[in-house]
Amino acid sequence: MPNINELQDFATQVRRDILRQVHKVNSGHPGGSLGCTEFFTALYQEVMEYNTNFDMDGKGEDLFFLSNGHISPVYYSVLARSGYFPVEELNTFRLIDSRLQGHPTTHEGLPGIRIASGSLGQGMSVALGAAQTKKLNNDKHIVYSLHGDGELQEGQNWEAIMYAAGNKVDNIISTIDLNGQQIDGSTENVLPLGNLKAKFEAFGWDVMEIENGNDIEQVINGLKEAKSRTGKGKPVCILMTTVMGHGVDFMMHTHAWHGKAPNDEQLEKGLSQNPETLGDY
Repeated sequence: MPNINELQDFATQVRRDILRQVHKVNSGHPGGSLGCTEFFTALYQEVMEYNTNFDMDGKGEDLFFLSNGHISPVYYSVLARSGYFPVEELNTFRLIDSRLQGHPTTHEGLPGIRIASGSLGQGMSVALGAAQTKKLNNDKHIVYSLHGDGELQEGQNWEAIMYAAGNKVDNIISTIDLNGQQIDGSTENVLPLGNLKAKFEAFGWDVMEIENGNDIEQVINGLKEAKSRTGKGKPVCILMTTVMGHGVDFMMHTHAWHGKAPNDEQLEKGLSQNPETLGDY
């Protein structure tokens, strides 16, 4: 089991991967990816029980579904560095005929990817279907999902949130990335989300909060606490506060880097703030 320093080194290398992937093709979404680096690191390196001998059935293991698929750079990096596919394949991000498309897809057969998630708002529904399947199969493993806060402006989410509680789908942990930013500005300016804790609770969920989603120890402890709350008749929601662009000072606290690639000079500055730890590809 890795210690905290090793996990932080892993996260630092993932940040380098994110910057390098997006820079190479001058396309992609670094802001949200950087903000969720600790979450993915904690999930895949410490919390989730999974098998890198990947198959779509996912029997006898925990499952993860990324709903806000535009943050694929962090997802691809962590999958590769967790053993799903060669790290060198990160070089093919967003290239023609690559398995690493800008938004994850399934027809390329990339290990670790269970749904295509380019259209926002659908991941909760799919994750719930997987969670119910596990119940029907008497599989005690957990289904995890991740969603953007701006994504909750999509109505399908709220139908799924209502469905989950109404059907006592208590083997799912859905995390909301609260970075307060989306493509056109802050969530508060685009369409205020109100009190999400009160809303999820009103819909019948067990809700907990991670105050600093960029503190890896807080994330690990939060995910483990959430796991302890499963199986008790309610779906579990984690409201996780993060900073968009975390770890690269000029990308932080702004929606400007939601979908913008760094130029050569910006890449070098970002990499200098995240020294190589595990080796670049």
